[in-house]
Amino acid sequence: MSSDLESRNDGAATAVADDDNRYKAVQAKLNALGKALTDATLELEGLRRSMQANAQHTDSVTTDIENADLDAKFVALTANVATALDGAARQVHKLYGTAHETADLAHEARRTHSKLYGALDDIRSGRREKTPRPAFFDR
Repeated sequence: MSSDLESRNDGAATAVADDDNRYKAVQAKLNALGKALTDATLELEGLRRSMQANAQHTDSVTTDIENADLDAKFVALTANVATALDGAARQVHKLYGTAHETADLAHEARRTHSKLYGALDDIRSGRREKTPRPAFFDR
């Protein structure tokens, strides 16, 4: 029943922020960001469920130690732990919602970027001659 956080090195792609603004690089970054956030939502949901289960278990332990006539101090402390775990689980659920919404926005941004600049990239990629960058003529 541990809620210890541990880093995972599972080879998941990270969303790297750099100054490479080429079409394919931006598409790859948006894709990596969306996937990372989607993976995070799965992890957060697992964490929330674990914390909620720990809160319920701790609440039943509170009842058990109260019925065993332990010192009221320990009953109160255990009840506080159950309340804290329940509150933390609610906050993790809020974070899950934010991560899910942000993942959806990243995927939407990738589709929009593709719609706006995909055809231009196809044209520019197919030419041997250099062509002006986007927004060159917007001066």
